[in-house]
Amino acid sequence: MDPLEELIRAQPGLSIALTVLGLVVGSFLNVVIHRLPKMMEARWQRDMAALNGTECEAAKTLSLAFPGSHCPTCQSAIKPQHNVPLVSYWALGGKCAVCESPISLRYPLIELCTALLWVLCGLHFGVGNALAGAMVLTAVLIALTMIDLDHQLLPDSLTLPLLWIGLMLNMNSTFVSLENAVLGAVFGYLCLWAVFWLFKIVTGKEGMGYGDFKLLAALGAWFGLAALPTIVLLSSVVGAVLGIALIVTGKQDRDAPMPFGPFLAGAGLIHLVHPDVLLT
Repeated sequence: MDPLEELIRAQPGLSIALTVLGLVVGSFLNVVIHRLPKMMEARWQRDMAALNGTECEAAKTLSLAFPGSHCPTCQSAIKPQHNVPLVSYWALGGKCAVCESPISLRYPLIELCTALLWVLCGLHFGVGNALAGAMVLTAVLIALTMIDLDHQLLPDSLTLPLLWIGLMLNMNSTFVSLENAVLGAVFGYLCLWAVFWLFKIVTGKEGMGYGDFKLLAALGAWFGLAALPTIVLLSSVVGAVLGIALIVTGKQDRDAPMPFGPFLAGAGLIHLVHPDVLLT
């Protein structure tokens, strides 16, 4: 029997609970991924209008809770029975119940991905502070990955709380000691900050954004100083290989920027459940 299957059979209640909760949270992450960049843009427009003393159409209230979920094509409100994670997508055949416009496959995939990763974390850590932290970390990294892919943006409203949560969890040495976590946060930021300025001095171009510094600092706060080489190496190698592959196949322009956040997030998730990945 597969080891994962054995673990799931040994803890069926935990696996079922994490699956259901993961699907629900994954549905909420879809809202965060879609709305948070719009909220940031609207706030920027309001601030600029206030400075210029002009009216701003972005004054409409937009939050993660309001307005309710609706079809982006026909604007029809989504009924509760059509908003059940994963099930509704399958039941509706991947289409809006009113206008029958296609619904992106990414929505159920994010729900499913969240559920699967939470089950994996539950089987790896068991019930406790480490599992609670792993669930938070996983959810935020999924949101950051998708937002960065869509907008090449890593919002401070996600990266900075992630850093502080990591430090707070490690006050009790949940993953590493607090001293190690602080050093991880500091050197995580400084590592990519130094790379950024070295690259800019040599080439005159900006190779990455400040959000990448903050994300690596957050991962350092969670996993400590010793985890940084693994995370940086994993993310850099995978990013370079994928980037070269996309350029060779013509799917990525050589001069077009490529988000680095998803590779950092992926490396962080690997380190979460397999910290010795490079030693095996």
